[in-house]
Amino acid sequence: MRSSVQLPTFEERLADEGLVLVRTEPKVLQVNVGKLCNLACTHCHVNAGPNRRELMTRESIDRVIDWYARTDSIDTLDLTGGAPEMNPDFRYLISRIRSIRPETTIIDRCNLTILLEPGFEDLVEFFVDNQIQIVASMPCYTAENVDEQRGEGVFDGSIKALQLLNQAGYASDPQLLLNLVYNPLGGTLPPSQSELEADYKEALRVHFGIGFNRLFTITNMPIARFLTQLRREGRSEEYYQLLIQSFNPMSVEGLMCRDTISVDWEGRVFDCDFNQMLRLPIGDRENRYLWDIEADELPGSSIAVRDHCFGCTAGAGSSCGGAISD
Repeated sequence: MRSSVQLPTFEERLADEGLVLVRTEPKVLQVNVGKLCNLACTHCHVNAGPNRRELMTRESIDRVIDWYARTDSIDTLDLTGGAPEMNPDFRYLISRIRSIRPETTIIDRCNLTILLEPGFEDLVEFFVDNQIQIVASMPCYTAENVDEQRGEGVFDGSIKALQLLNQAGYASDPQLLLNLVYNPLGGTLPPSQSELEADYKEALRVHFGIGFNRLFTITNMPIARFLTQLRREGRSEEYYQLLIQSFNPMSVEGLMCRDTISVDWEGRVFDCDFNQMLRLPIGDRENRYLWDIEADELPGSSIAVRDHCFGCTAGAGSSCGGAISD
């Protein structure tokens, strides 16, 4: 990934700006409950797909729940995958959290098409009953671009799923938030989040009668499946240079690694979802499990960084909640 031309590392770039990246009080527990997915998207940094078998067990889920019940600073549970809904204990996890701490914000990072798969037809009703916030991948509002990135027919399925969510009250009921995620089709940075959100809302409303709350623009991370694609196209060095040249020091304060604990399907902890995929343990220390740490020990601790971190600090910045400084 490194260029043949000498370029600063991410740590050197932080130092040049006089910046120190450390953890604040944790607010979000992001749990990857498995890599099994009904899709195999080209931009997927998890390398998720239909043939993956990594799934968080009921035993590990119970340990995550027990740990969460002991914390008081974390108010958001962010469930991801793969398609998180394909974990057999997905609903069990949500129901337990709701019973222990009803006010928890629970996010499901949904690929939309899962709502149409056999055996998942009642998921929308479950989401409504549990007031689940949906963050759904929708890389474009045209069929050609979506199907190129996510697979043939995915656009039509996504539109149908969005219509089902709208019919159930999503985006109209203030308790049922529906946010969409945009990823660039290739090795470019996302455009202005606010401007693109306006375009999305207009196009989806006019052509399909669909409404949603927010659009999150997320930069494609040069790791895993997307990095393989860049290398195949001979563009990995070009993309890395784009990220480093677009470094935005104003984005550092809002990076998701500062207040998020990322947990993999086996229960190990990381500073972010991307570090998880690269097996960089939390704080660059030894591998630890969630139940071996306490939330109150994390503020002020170091964060594991590598050059892929330029992906989160390029342009307007990028986090699980979209642009940082749009």
